[in-house]
Amino acid sequence: MQWQIKIKVDGRNECIYRKTGLRAAQPEASFYFRENADVVSWEASIVDLDIYPPQNLVIEVANTSLSDDKGEKRLLYEAMNVAEYWIVEVQKLEVIAFAIANGGSKRINQSQVLPGLAISLLEKALQRTRRENQLETYTWLFSQFQS
Repeated sequence: MQWQIKIKVDGRNECIYRKTGLRAAQPEASFYFRENADVVSWEASIVDLDIYPPQNLVIEVANTSLSDDKGEKRLLYEAMNVAEYWIVEVQKLEVIAFAIANGGSKRINQSQVLPGLAISLLEKALQRTRRENQLETYTWLFSQFQS
């Protein structure tokens, strides 16, 4: 699989997102891609989604919060019109991915915001983190993008 990273990316950790009528969200990680990568100022820690576009990808890490992440948070990200939502399930080393559109979501096996990226590849990388250091895992993962 030849999967190349040639897109503009703005990654944010612990940023707060607000939208009128909804509770605020603070995912572990969130990303804006392509034309939206430069829309929100890099120093912004609170993003008003009434002004700015929703994130392309939101990631939550679930250790003890899996039911909330699959339920209430998924519904919140649907209402915020996030394009894609991933839950990293720490105990099972699983990535549960959803594409969000038209006020709903559906489970996916391949990213739609990062075409060609299989969710199973991310799960394999997670599994490798249990038996090797981060550098070895990153090296393996980047080699998968090139092969």
